[in-house]
Amino acid sequence: MRIATMLGSPKLDGNTATVLGMFEELVSKKHEIDRVNIAEHRVAGCNGCLECRKSPDDIACVQDDDAESIFRRMMRSDIVVYASPLYCWGFSSQLKALIDRHVCLVSGYGTPEHRSLIEGKKTALLVTCAGPIDNNSEFIQGIFDKLNEYTLSEVAGKYIVPFCTTPGEIGVDAKEIVAGMAKNLGLI
Repeated sequence: MRIATMLGSPKLDGNTATVLGMFEELVSKKHEIDRVNIAEHRVAGCNGCLECRKSPDDIACVQDDDAESIFRRMMRSDIVVYASPLYCWGFSSQLKALIDRHVCLVSGYGTPEHRSLIEGKKTALLVTCAGPIDNNSEFIQGIFDKLNEYTLSEVAGKYIVPFCTTPGEIGVDAKEIVAGMAKNLGLI
């Protein structure tokens, strides 16, 4: 399988990158990993022009940045993993910009003609947070559910690594979470 991983952290060697790397290392023996470090790409926020609605069968965003190439990589994958540190109960701004741009992948929302260029794609959420899971990560999980409802993709799992503050000290709990993630996604 081809797995596109979207690292939404601005830190390429931080907690989220470390935990995502554990997952990638675990599954890369049998599957192809295509990591996108969002911080290394230029992805502007959606400007709300809706020009993309004029071409529902292709990515038709008028902005000239890296979002289209990232979306094409997602479209070529079997599974997309969205990985983000928890910032103010939601996604990092780097990943949030890409999420907002998902509007160019969807047409006919709210109608019987609702379609998506990533329809049926399996997705997973991987979040690192400094605090607990409860009363802390509900919003990001809810946003992820709504994103998948909007893009007609399938939530294959949501994985939260709590009390994750120092990359060099990430240990057994994170390894167990990513092992469970790999198993639940059918990758090991």
